[in-house]
Amino acid sequence: MAPMGIRLSPLGVAVFCLLGLGVIYHLYAGVISGHLAAFRHRKKVDLRDLLAVSMEAAVLGGKEVKRVRDENSLNEKAKGETREGAKELLTTGDLQSHRKMFNLLKNTFPDITVNSEEHDNEVDPATWSRDIPAEILEKIEGGREVPAESLTVWIDPLDATQEYTENLVKYVTTMVCVALEGKPVIGVIHQPFTGFTAWAYVGQGSNMRPRSSYSVSPPKVIVSRSHSGEVKDFIHKAFGNSTIVQAGGAGYKVLSLLDMPSSEADSMDQADVYIHITFIKKWDICAGAALLNALGGHMTTLKGDNIDYTGTPVNKGGLVASVGVDHKAILAKLPNWDPEKH
Repeated sequence: MAPMGIRLSPLGVAVFCLLGLGVIYHLYAGVISGHLAAFRHRKKVDLRDLLAVSMEAAVLGGKEVKRVRDENSLNEKAKGETREGAKELLTTGDLQSHRKMFNLLKNTFPDITVNSEEHDNEVDPATWSRDIPAEILEKIEGGREVPAESLTVWIDPLDATQEYTENLVKYVTTMVCVALEGKPVIGVIHQPFTGFTAWAYVGQGSNMRPRSSYSVSPPKVIVSRSHSGEVKDFIHKAFGNSTIVQAGGAGYKVLSLLDMPSSEADSMDQADVYIHITFIKKWDICAGAALLNALGGHMTTLKGDNIDYTGTPVNKGGLVASVGVDHKAILAKLPNWDPEKH
């Protein structure tokens, strides 16, 4: 109620309210319109398109890897050491592959985050051919769009560089992985020296499948030949007199768990479980994790935790990878081990 003797004019009140609303609008209209504009222009990515680009990038990088090796123009140098003291090598093949793969992905989808093992400022004009392979069109539905900011892409332009310098080229792969909110959903592993490309889109399809049978009593375990550390004693404590296969390249090791096409099988080792007990980078393992997840398999830390494929590139928990076997039973046999202390 107005004070005695003062009468409020309805028209005056209305004008005052309109003026107040005008001031509020003036203060906040820019903020509101900015949020609306951001919402309207939120970048989205079709995952089938991203799978096709990932395959094209892996193949394009693989051509560079093979060309440099065939020309014997590696120019290798040490770029650092692993925790075990092994040299980490960099070659022209690594860099040329990185330039093609990284730029193709960024030129096509500039709003996604792409993490590569290598770093280089040279810009390459590589662009997507817009070609979607027939096997993807047959198995994968398009139209599943996700916000670009929810995606993290991990690329390994040349996996198994040590073996590459030794001309042990069967171990060499190029890899692309797409993680959606930290979970691997697309994995591509390309073998440059055979031309074979394994791919998977979790929940949608793959050109790979598990083998018809695996042994777990004891399993044949595949490990790194250059980062083995104390892994042999670790495996023997877990499984007794288990056969241990030493191999190069994390991508190759995942393929050793799967049913490879007959044209590729003769050159591949076969294993039942893949174990790594020290630190390993996410660009080494993300693509393999996606393939295994798509086929009902698992890639976890030694403790059985899922690996988050965002943030830091280092996975400090070691890993156990399997498909077609009881993953929890494998984990239960492992001795206590803390990779950060080794």
